[in-house]
Amino acid sequence: MPKMPLSVDSYTNYCRSIKNRSEKTVSEYEHDLLTFFRYIKAYNDGITVNEENLHEVDISTIGMKEISEITSEDIMRFLSYAAKDRKNSAVTRSRKLSSIKGFFKYLVTVRKELKENPAADIDAPKKKASLPKFLNLDESLALLDAVEKDVENPYRERDYCIITLFLNCGMRLSELTGLSLPDLDSELRSMRVVGKGNKERVIYLNEACADAIRKYIAVRGKQGEIKDKDALFISRNHRRISNQMVQKIVYKYLEMADLGNKHYSVHKLRHTAATLMYQTGKVDVRVLKDILGHEQLNTTQIYTHVSDKGMEDAMKQNPLSKKKK
Repeated sequence: MPKMPLSVDSYTNYCRSIKNRSEKTVSEYEHDLLTFFRYIKAYNDGITVNEENLHEVDISTIGMKEISEITSEDIMRFLSYAAKDRKNSAVTRSRKLSSIKGFFKYLVTVRKELKENPAADIDAPKKKASLPKFLNLDESLALLDAVEKDVENPYRERDYCIITLFLNCGMRLSELTGLSLPDLDSELRSMRVVGKGNKERVIYLNEACADAIRKYIAVRGKQGEIKDKDALFISRNHRRISNQMVQKIVYKYLEMADLGNKHYSVHKLRHTAATLMYQTGKVDVRVLKDILGHEQLNTTQIYTHVSDKGMEDAMKQNPLSKKKK
């Protein structure tokens, strides 16, 4: 990482030590602020900004004087540059704006070095409303069957357990790879997961999950000495399994289940668990919010709009539905 302004280093250290943000989140803040300040410096110095020369801009000398002169217009100009020149999506631009807002808020409320936050009143870019993509019940069963039939795979129990947890618990990828043996209840009734912002929550295990975990643990150490003793899921090199390896496992079995052409992914398995629980299991959306680890209920409410069959059935319930000419 190139040398950053001291105030940015101070902010990211604050996010790590006080706000307890994950290293991945802090890294995203650093990257966003690096791009932002490089753009501001280039613009103020009269440099034509493009992808090739932006990374050459030195921002290590930027101090509080330069930061205090940044206006909301500068931030809006940067967001426009991110959209037009960098082709950043609304989601990416929203994250960049959030990083900038957080940084200036820190300077105003914590460090007391600024009187106003120039980003405070800037609205986040409007995101395209889209429904989550998910596997239906038959596709979910086909995916599990594909793992079961892969009898030559020495890691079949591990892979089956991974996909079972995704489809039943709606876990995030990082939550699954971060699981450790001490996170499991001794009777496999529940497990503790660490979600976004290092927030812990308890997920209760159904019969399928408990059975898959039990069968995997029975063979967990048979491929060699485990180097990461506490890690639940172990890779071929006997260490905690990586996010990339889990993604490869999921894509492999999606292909084997003839689902590879449907653009499904690990995150779509999370959507699948949530959708099946809400539609088929009739789980209350507020309970679903806690299971998924969402902070806001409106994040979860997208799953109340994904059932075409539900809308079809509702139309059939209209008392006029059978009236014909």
